[in-house]
Amino acid sequence: MKQTIALIDDDRNILTSISIALEKEGFKVQTYLDGESALIGLTRQPPDLAIIDIKMPKMDGMELLRQIRKKSNLPVIFLTTKNEEIDELMGLQMGADDYITQPASNRLLIQRINALVRRIKLLNEATDTEETSLQMRRGSLLLDEAKHSCTWKEQPVTLTVTEFLILSSLANHPGHVRSRDQLLDAAFDGENYVSDRTIDSHIKRLRKKFKMYDSSFDQIRTRYGSGYSWRE
Repeated sequence: MKQTIALIDDDRNILTSISIALEKEGFKVQTYLDGESALIGLTRQPPDLAIIDIKMPKMDGMELLRQIRKKSNLPVIFLTTKNEEIDELMGLQMGADDYITQPASNRLLIQRINALVRRIKLLNEATDTEETSLQMRRGSLLLDEAKHSCTWKEQPVTLTVTEFLILSSLANHPGHVRSRDQLLDAAFDGENYVSDRTIDSHIKRLRKKFKMYDSSFDQIRTRYGSGYSWRE
């Protein structure tokens, strides 16, 4: 079955160019010119992945992602002409799975899309094996890879694909330091375009999410100069 990608950008030329490239790769494409219409469309016809421009009229990409994250862990790639580090960090901390800066070739964008699709597939493959229980409990944490679900002290915590893979890598090795490179391999399948600060941004968001349910949450430990670990 073809993957459906929602493309949200106020530049019609970009919509047309990227749509043609994606369709040639076998994807179905939904296009929207602004955040408001996209929010309605994504609710009515949920895609498998969304590519969102940050700077748009009516509702910008940041606000659109904020609204999406209230109800969904839809995989999201930010696409923008901005080139400031703060924008990238803000996007990742708000829950984007990836970020690409224009001008960028359609080939590069498709590589990033395929990388994210592979990460989604890693989680979804478990659901095809009904006889296998892939639950992991670490104290108050319960991860179910088959259902892509996470609970902390019996409270459901909604995670993006990337967040889930990073958390799973940490929790699978309690007390062991996981370097940024190891976490990059676990979450991004060895893709060499991802920087260390991407992992730091996702860790920050993970901590923020858990602290919403438990202000004393302190399970993800920073090992300065080495990486991160899940507290035993």
